[in-house]
Amino acid sequence: MKTNFNSILYQKCKKKNNWLCLGLDIDPNNFNKGANDPVDFLEKFAFDIIDSTIDFIPIYKPNLAFFERYGYRGIKVLESIVKYIDGRSIVIADAKRGDIGNTCKYYASAILDQMGCDAITISPYMGSDSILPFSNNKSKGVFVLCLTSNTSACELQNDLKDNSPLFVKVAKMVEKINVNGNLGLVIGATKSNCISQINEHCTDIPYLIPGIGHQGGNLEESLLHSNKKGFGIINVSRSIINAGNGDLNQVREAALSFTEKIRGSVNERA
Repeated sequence: MKTNFNSILYQKCKKKNNWLCLGLDIDPNNFNKGANDPVDFLEKFAFDIIDSTIDFIPIYKPNLAFFERYGYRGIKVLESIVKYIDGRSIVIADAKRGDIGNTCKYYASAILDQMGCDAITISPYMGSDSILPFSNNKSKGVFVLCLTSNTSACELQNDLKDNSPLFVKVAKMVEKINVNGNLGLVIGATKSNCISQINEHCTDIPYLIPGIGHQGGNLEESLLHSNKKGFGIINVSRSIINAGNGDLNQVREAALSFTEKIRGSVNERA
């Protein structure tokens, strides 16, 4: 009998005593040493980051756009990263897919089955039909965009039609269809003051929280609110991987710095 993803995720974080997700948003243009062959650099730097941090990082989140931009070679690098991690940590594909059910089942097959990623981020804009095909395998996770950290998110997500913002409707829908225990929500750290509204409708699910670091979200407040009803996973990307212009010692130190802040802030669930 397969264990559901949310339990697997929680146990992996607990084992490493860390609730940090390291985003692999690697842009070779940011590093002078990546100028010759950006795809080769992409793979080598990703492997070096993993080697430098996997002893304490429970989750890695490659952003597919940074790999797909290089066509089939970039996809091969993404697949090699998943194989290289080889179950030592969780891999969340930051794909933000969302389409009709018949299409989504093939997105799910490609990213979760063929590539072997443990979880995926998706868009709920087309309704529950665009979520359910990803959640059929309860050992694979699905993080649904709910309340994001970008500036223009309020144009839709905070719309108060019917006296309830869209992000609350998304949270309620996800809670309702989370029958396999493998759904979570993406909630931007810059909107941590809204997590209490989401907590009113969700229980015991993970919140993937980007927006710490460059976007200015508050780590402590995000964990405080998210851990009241579920558990928060803090996602950090550029503030770690760009540390010291890619110097691996500084990358590790940046990751450890965030880890120490998380360990000092998180309230362990009973």
